[in-house]
Amino acid sequence: MPTTPLEVIQRQLAAYNAKDIDALLATYAMDAEQYTLHGERLAKGHEDIRARFVTRFSEPDLHARLLSRTVMGQIVVDLELITRNFPEGLGTVEMLCVYEVKDGLIQKVSFATGDKRLN
Repeated sequence: MPTTPLEVIQRQLAAYNAKDIDALLATYAMDAEQYTLHGERLAKGHEDIRARFVTRFSEPDLHARLLSRTVMGQIVVDLELITRNFPEGLGTVEMLCVYEVKDGLIQKVSFATGDKRLN
């Protein structure tokens, strides 16, 4: 049964909030790439992506709250408010995530990060 881009990204968000690295990686193609928006590549492939998320998942208060979502064909754009444990203390940061889904898996994602706000 085909999986829609919306379903893939919703599963990815649920896995992120559950800090379930294996479920999260199951939403990504083996050679998926992560980028800063219009910029540098952050990770390529499951090994690099795992390393990025395992570090993030060590934060006890980590949580992504979906603020808005737009779906256009294979592209899903999420605006999220991320609760993080920064070195300076608990806070939030907005993230714009632009996902490209193909054959039921995330092929490429670009992130734009807003300003950090401490609680």
